[in-house]
Amino acid sequence: MDKLIPVINKLQDVFNVLGTDPLDLPQIVVVGSQSSGKSSVLEAIVGRDFLPRGSGIVTRRPLVLQLTHLPPSINDAESDVEWGEFNHRPNEMFHDFDKIREEIERETERTTGKNKGISDIPISLKIYSSHVLNLTLVDLPGITRVPIGDQPPDIERQIRSMVKHYIDKPNAIILAITAANTDLTNSDALQMARESDPDGIRTVGVITKIDIMDKGTNALDMLSGRVVPLKLGFIGVVNRSQQDIIKKKSIRDALVDEQNFFHQHSLYKNISGRLGTAYLSRTLNKTLIQHIRNTLPELKSKVNKMLGDAQQEMLTYGDPLYDGKVSKGAILLQIITRFCSQYNDVIDGKSPEMSTTELYGGARISYVFTDTFGRTLDSINPTEGLSTDDIRTAIRNATGPKTALFVPEQSFELLVRQQISRLEDPCQQCVELVYEELQRMVSQVENKELLRFSNLRDAVVEVVNGILAKYKVPTKDMIQNLLSIELGFINTSHPDFVGAHGAISAILERMAQQQQQQGQQPPLNVPRPTAPALPSKSTLPGSFPQNNSAAPQNIPGNVSAPVGPDGQPSFLSAFFGRPTTSVASGDAYASQNQYSQNQGNFRSNTPPPALPERPRANSREYAPSMGLDQVPVRIKPTAPPSEKETFETELIKYLLNSYFDVVRKNLKDSVPKSIMHFLVNRSKDMMQNELVSSLYKEEKFEDLLQESSVVQQRREQCRSMMDILKKAHEILNEVREFQV
Repeated sequence: MDKLIPVINKLQDVFNVLGTDPLDLPQIVVVGSQSSGKSSVLEAIVGRDFLPRGSGIVTRRPLVLQLTHLPPSINDAESDVEWGEFNHRPNEMFHDFDKIREEIERETERTTGKNKGISDIPISLKIYSSHVLNLTLVDLPGITRVPIGDQPPDIERQIRSMVKHYIDKPNAIILAITAANTDLTNSDALQMARESDPDGIRTVGVITKIDIMDKGTNALDMLSGRVVPLKLGFIGVVNRSQQDIIKKKSIRDALVDEQNFFHQHSLYKNISGRLGTAYLSRTLNKTLIQHIRNTLPELKSKVNKMLGDAQQEMLTYGDPLYDGKVSKGAILLQIITRFCSQYNDVIDGKSPEMSTTELYGGARISYVFTDTFGRTLDSINPTEGLSTDDIRTAIRNATGPKTALFVPEQSFELLVRQQISRLEDPCQQCVELVYEELQRMVSQVENKELLRFSNLRDAVVEVVNGILAKYKVPTKDMIQNLLSIELGFINTSHPDFVGAHGAISAILERMAQQQQQQGQQPPLNVPRPTAPALPSKSTLPGSFPQNNSAAPQNIPGNVSAPVGPDGQPSFLSAFFGRPTTSVASGDAYASQNQYSQNQGNFRSNTPPPALPERPRANSREYAPSMGLDQVPVRIKPTAPPSEKETFETELIKYLLNSYFDVVRKNLKDSVPKSIMHFLVNRSKDMMQNELVSSLYKEEKFEDLLQESSVVQQRREQCRSMMDILKKAHEILNEVREFQV
């Protein structure tokens, strides 16, 4: 059983090469304030003077103390064969313990300097003696509150942080040392131990200076755990006084005096068997062995897992030696093939490295299509930027010099093309967003094999980015073509387009409802059609009353409804009805009068110039002369729209909304399909061919497969870790040779 502690000591030696303790090995951590007698307790356990002494902080680096019991010599039982060894000076034995003290001081100053600063780099010391039990202890700097000399002002925080680092480890046994002549509840060591071990299951309390307590006081309550309870209990010890140290009193003599003190003291003699340094050493030995036995299965499991992880990592770095260009070419093809496969898997959602906390790979492209692009198109108002005056102006401009008897279809096409053009930027931006997502995926599939060769990685990224940029050009061209297709032909026969019938019916109903809500009689006394019907001209605002009694010979000519380029009625013909005879001459005059009234709705921003006065020579000359105003540079509608114009603008708006929805629906479907075909899928299909044709060239093998210094360094570190873990595995297997 006692062989377990040397096993842990061997493991500590093995991991000291790394400078860390990745396994959290079981060890005893000694904690106490500067005046608690911590150093004296350690020297009493060892039985020799070997620790630095002085004022202030003496222990300024963690001291890992490994005690190894040597059986006494058979021929010379009184022989004091004992020595110390430092890890930083291997194969060198220190038989003089004063030299050990000097080496501790020298090694401490090498790291921290000659001031009173501290360092968390441990010093490892092994002591072999027949007077010690197998133990592993870590001596930490004493807790201080006030900096002295040239100590940093935050020295207390530094020390407490170091102590907490060691005692927070679950496998650490805390040896909390407190002087008997202080308040136990205010002990720095016990307070920190309670923070890391609130249940007190791995804390051993040590009460020092029992022999110098005030008269009339004793430590029985503290030793019995009535003041501060600990499951492992308290042990009282008596150390050498300062006068004993000055007189060079040996520790072995002090241990005899300690034993006599407890045996002869009236209050402590009944419990003397559970007091003293010898009992403390045996208790620590048994506690540590039991702790090691409990944690040994976990240690084995950790070592096996770490060894497996290191071996797996080593496989990714591969063998640095190659047997010629054929081998290098095969490796290059293998890396390219794996990269392309992983790229495709990331897009298709088959990557084993997919995140569960955020969208990854191809799911981000879907988000661009459905959320970013689709939501943006849905948020666009079809008539945004178009005022009523803009629509009135477009209608008037589309009539040319003719009288505006009907709503010209050209005005609708002009306005709808203008609004459709607003969709180009979101569509082209969608291409850019998907392009950026593909570039992101390229960085996400940079596996360790590719990172092994920095030149190859840079070349692959450069070629892939070139491939994506190459296929982005036809993708953007296709998107532009989709917009050009929509602008090139306004399909008013589209089944989803509302058409003039539905638009007129909806507008008339809405206008009637608005006037009814205002308490007015609708000016258009027409029944609501049950189905889209052709309204008569008498139902339209701004139309003229039909004189059914007028004779046909009074009609000067025929007026036809609007027709399309092919001679067929246009989609707006429903607004005007079938070809009919024109209005009577009186109505025609009313029409012209209406036209003049509408003309008055447009005016110039500049006043007409004044006509010059002409002298009057005679009565004829004094007659007023007639002149025309100057045609203004810009003519805008300023007067409120007439009833006819209101109906016309509402009709155009309704038709714009309907046809814009048709185009929006088409683009929401065709743009993602085009991007997937021309950019995403084509990059998947052609990437491997492009990479091979660009990189698989014999003259490039040497440069592309040149390892980076980082990979070489990581390979060596991984190999060292594997060697250490293999040794640790062998050491732990030694436990099978004896019963645990």
